[in-house]
Amino acid sequence: MTYTVDFDTVSTVGLESSPVAEALAGLRANEARYFRNKYGHVFTVETVEPAGDAREAVDWVHRILKEERDIVVSSRPLEATAFQVENIRMAYVFYESGLSINVMYTVDDPKKRAVGFKLSEGMEIPEELASRFKFARQKSKLAGTVRGSFFVVKSEY
Repeated sequence: MTYTVDFDTVSTVGLESSPVAEALAGLRANEARYFRNKYGHVFTVETVEPAGDAREAVDWVHRILKEERDIVVSSRPLEATAFQVENIRMAYVFYESGLSINVMYTVDDPKKRAVGFKLSEGMEIPEELASRFKFARQKSKLAGTVRGSFFVVKSEY
């Protein structure tokens, strides 16, 4: 079955085991809308896969977290994607807890590389992030109230 991550009719496909599945699906749809509007990139089932089928993307994100900030995410990854749009290498991992982590990595400018964290509405801040980051709130029609934070990537990956 192929599907496009739709931001008109939000689906929990692939995220059903999350206790905040609807909010996480809204967060995934919000990210899909951003990339479609800004870069013309469409999140499809070919690009957003079960985490077990996207090991390379998950491992890349986890490596950056571990080496940059000694962070190990305790939640199980459900889905992941990695792609390149223009000069930006992107990876997203969506976790069972409702956490979404993205890496935005420009291939030609080391000053524009970062890891972003977004917390789905209804989830607590994960213990591994709580003491390290402040989270700002933003409203989303698709995801409700999202809390987010980030850090700048300093090394080459």
